[in-house]
Amino acid sequence: MAPTSTPQTPFGRVLTAMVTPFTADGALDLDGAQRLAAHLVDAGNDGLIVNGTTGESPTTSDAEKAQLVRAVVEAVGDRAHVVAGCGTNDTAHSVELARAAEQAGATGLLVVTPYYNKPPQEGLRRHFTAVADATGLPVMLYDIPGRSGVPIETETMVRLAEHPRIVANKDAKGDLAAASWAIARTGLAWYSGDDMLNLPLLSVGAAGFVSVVGHVVAPELRALAEAYRAGEVARAAEIHQRLLPVYTGMFRTQGVITTKAALALQGLPAGPLRLPLVELDEDGTEQLKRDLVAGGVQL
Repeated sequence: MAPTSTPQTPFGRVLTAMVTPFTADGALDLDGAQRLAAHLVDAGNDGLIVNGTTGESPTTSDAEKAQLVRAVVEAVGDRAHVVAGCGTNDTAHSVELARAAEQAGATGLLVVTPYYNKPPQEGLRRHFTAVADATGLPVMLYDIPGRSGVPIETETMVRLAEHPRIVANKDAKGDLAAASWAIARTGLAWYSGDDMLNLPLLSVGAAGFVSVVGHVVAPELRALAEAYRAGEVARAAEIHQRLLPVYTGMFRTQGVITTKAALALQGLPAGPLRLPLVELDEDGTEQLKRDLVAGGVQL
């Protein structure tokens, strides 16, 4: 039997948090970004997150961020949502990035919890509200206390969900109990931001995934989501278990590092990383190959 209710999916079910390809000398590779974006959509992604953590947003300039949004929008057209990361630990700067993303053609915004300055919950509420007020685009919150230092508490989620443009949350908190309560009380579209928890989060009401491993296994993620929605829970669990080596392998070290290495192994645009991130070493690359092959990825 299929689940009795279907979660809203304002950005689709399967989105990949896309890397930002660079040229050999470290410059923005817009042609590579367009080729990668088209490949990811062809592979089954409903949407792409650009200028997120996996897109090395801490080390790209504001101008590069806008250029990347324009290039990806041009590459995928209306075939996929293009959600632009615009969150920083500076509310005014986040508002500027949100407006620039809207002007560049983004169809949504991803706004991470402000990091490092550790604001209280009222500061989070005002921050997210200011960004949501700045444009006409729908907003996906991004709750990742492991990076930001501060979780978005459920009561804050409830208040933020009252905003007409705050429609979703990317959950990288790793707390199924908190997710369960927040989904039940807010009505926000819930997206797994932790690939290992993709299936468990579906079981408590998530709508889909914002994935890193979607760079290499988007068809499998779509099959998992579709199986679960069809009530084929055993098949969804089988797919989940088959992907465990990929989930593990892609996060043995920092995710951008392994993702760019995996794309290079498949001959897809990626390029080098910007410091302080560094390329995967030879031993790490061999381990990644083993992990990907064990999960069914063709290299």
